[in-house]
Amino acid sequence: MHARSTTFHGRPANIDAGIEFIKNEVWPMLDEIEGCRGLSLLVDRETGQCIATSSWENEETMTASSDRLRAVRDRGKEILGGSMQIDEWEIAVMHRTHHAECCRVSWLQGDLDAMTETFRAQILPDLERTSGFCSASLMMNRSTGLGCATTAWDSQASMEESRVAADDMRSRAASAAGGTIVDVHEFELAYAHLHVPELV
Repeated sequence: MHARSTTFHGRPANIDAGIEFIKNEVWPMLDEIEGCRGLSLLVDRETGQCIATSSWENEETMTASSDRLRAVRDRGKEILGGSMQIDEWEIAVMHRTHHAECCRVSWLQGDLDAMTETFRAQILPDLERTSGFCSASLMMNRSTGLGCATTAWDSQASMEESRVAADDMRSRAASAAGGTIVDVHEFELAYAHLHVPELV
């Protein structure tokens, strides 16, 4: 499984218009493209940062969709304002229990195979014992050595309460990968229409 994320550094006042665009225009279009397995949108209403991530059955279908989606990405940038960054990923781990309201995204640099093994064997079991946990995924880009771990939570309060434990888990994953923590950001899960299978 693969994924493409488009990060918009937009204007906070335009967030709701961006959500409506994703729901009413982007997902209906993606749903008709062969190989697409879902779409999610994370938003930060304070900073205006949004991440729209589409998932794909394989790298070939993701690559084939790129030209077709260029116009819709440009339209999203126009609606949200600000800059736009596109990243492509291999989905290494996906585990979901139930619907979430918010997410914490961590970007880590390092040995991706070691990071994946630590995430599967150590981090996931600890997350499942953490109150409010809903799902977790790990995506990686082998050409850059960057990993992107996302944990989802049933409420803002649960996510906030998990911060200390999450800091420890993140540090362990970075240490096992011989790498570094690049960035951490918390978001509202504004839209999720996902059909990615369990990958653990």
